[in-house]
Amino acid sequence: MTRDPEIKKELNATLHARRELGPEYEDELVDGFLEKVQDRIDGSIDQRMRRQAAEQQMVVARGTGTPARSGDSTYAERYGFATVTMVLAVPLSAIGAGTEGLSGLLVAWAGIVGVNALHVGWRWPRRADRKKSESDWD
Repeated sequence: MTRDPEIKKELNATLHARRELGPEYEDELVDGFLEKVQDRIDGSIDQRMRRQAAEQQMVVARGTGTPARSGDSTYAERYGFATVTMVLAVPLSAIGAGTEGLSGLLVAWAGIVGVNALHVGWRWPRRADRKKSESDWD
């Protein structure tokens, strides 16, 4: 994973401001930083989705494939769901750790992992759902 120098600058500025202003402004500083991170992630997702849509249009225009059906579980859908849960993980982790310490943090992350596992399990076809003509030994 590449590091974003802008986010690192924002984090350093937030930490510096926290040292100068004191703990009474900590919530506002953290909220501001998280908003900037979320905006950055949203922009990255939008860019990837536009690129994927353009690639899909090129495939259709060339006649080398068909567009993905709206009911299909695509990579973008799975990636988007995982990204949203990771964005939500930041405040959930802060709330869990802030109120209950390590146990609260572990419970928050267990929930995050559980939701992602359920999402993956729901979308992927199970072996029983495959056609009888398909074989794992072919």
